[in-house]
Amino acid sequence: MKHSHFVTTFISLYGELNHSTLFRLPEIYSDDIQFIDAVHHLNGLSQLTDYFEHLYANILECKFHIHHVIESDNEASLFWTMEYSHPKISKGKRISVDGTSHIKFNETVYYHRDYVDMGQMLYEHLPVIGSAVKFIKKRMES
Repeated sequence: MKHSHFVTTFISLYGELNHSTLFRLPEIYSDDIQFIDAVHHLNGLSQLTDYFEHLYANILECKFHIHHVIESDNEASLFWTMEYSHPKISKGKRISVDGTSHIKFNETVYYHRDYVDMGQMLYEHLPVIGSAVKFIKKRMES
């Protein structure tokens, strides 16, 4: 399926997103962007930019691979895999996390919500807590 020009631009920017490309965020986000994920509820481009600056200052690597998009009437759901490594999580090893983003846009995105398994992203990779989360997930499968 062919995506709108805007969604193609959004995907392209996220494919290149890193500390040195954050200046490009205004190309895809409105000044009054509402950004929500499992841990944050941010309002405004300055809060979102600060969040990304802090995020990229503390990680070794972070790449998004968007592999499926459903788009309709100025909104889209993007299915992705994020690969990241952090020096204090899992001894800096690369961690792969699946997630989905729901965006709403006019000329730019004014609403962005990420859905991600925090266990897969973080908790499973922490000492003590990681073992407990993995144990609970295993028990739930039975």
